[in-house]
Amino acid sequence: MTWRDSLSRTLADYPHPSIAVDVALLTVTEDGRLAVLLHEREEQYETGRWSLPGTFVQVDETLRVAALRALRKKVGVTGQEPQQLRVFDAVDRDDRGRVMSVAHVDLVPSDRLEGTTGTLRRVDSATRRPVLPDGQNGLAFDHDEIVETAVKWARDAYRERPDPRRLIGEEFTLLELQRVHEAVLGRPWQKDTFRRHMVQYLDETGGLSRGAVGKPARLFRRTSPRGEHSRPI
Repeated sequence: MTWRDSLSRTLADYPHPSIAVDVALLTVTEDGRLAVLLHEREEQYETGRWSLPGTFVQVDETLRVAALRALRKKVGVTGQEPQQLRVFDAVDRDDRGRVMSVAHVDLVPSDRLEGTTGTLRRVDSATRRPVLPDGQNGLAFDHDEIVETAVKWARDAYRERPDPRRLIGEEFTLLELQRVHEAVLGRPWQKDTFRRHMVQYLDETGGLSRGAVGKPARLFRRTSPRGEHSRPI
């Protein structure tokens, strides 16, 4: 039985927006820069412009499934689980019609993005927008704004706890930890201040770093799930 309202209209009788998903997949590159994964559009609309991987949500799929499909088909990424970031619903965000985007975000180690068909573009630390080749004036649609919001999400996560997205593995030196935080935050962090802030969330492993020039550095790991703090350093 088809539902009808008091005017005998069904849902199909009312204008409605299209729903899309766009995914901001962030990482820190080997040279210590925050970057976002983009692709050049091959669709008939906005052809050749850089954009986030995205797609329209089909009537028989969830937002999650649509986001994973966009990553797989647009940039060749599988095995990730981006989370919902925010709805971008400006009436004029897409010239083709009324389209609302449920943006998704994730921050992952760079080795998970090896072999993808997308391109990593550095994020400007001040504007929080991707740095594009000469002649490229911003991303398609409102994707610059989505990237800005995604970078803010990542920076909020990295202001308090040590490397919450596991960008550098389970054991690390304080210098390695500081470098990844500075890359995400887009600013330097005074060494002693960083040390004092993070040590309460770390346990010393008893091991030393290997292969580095100079004196080996002590290795640390994040505190256990019980929240036990490390002994003073």
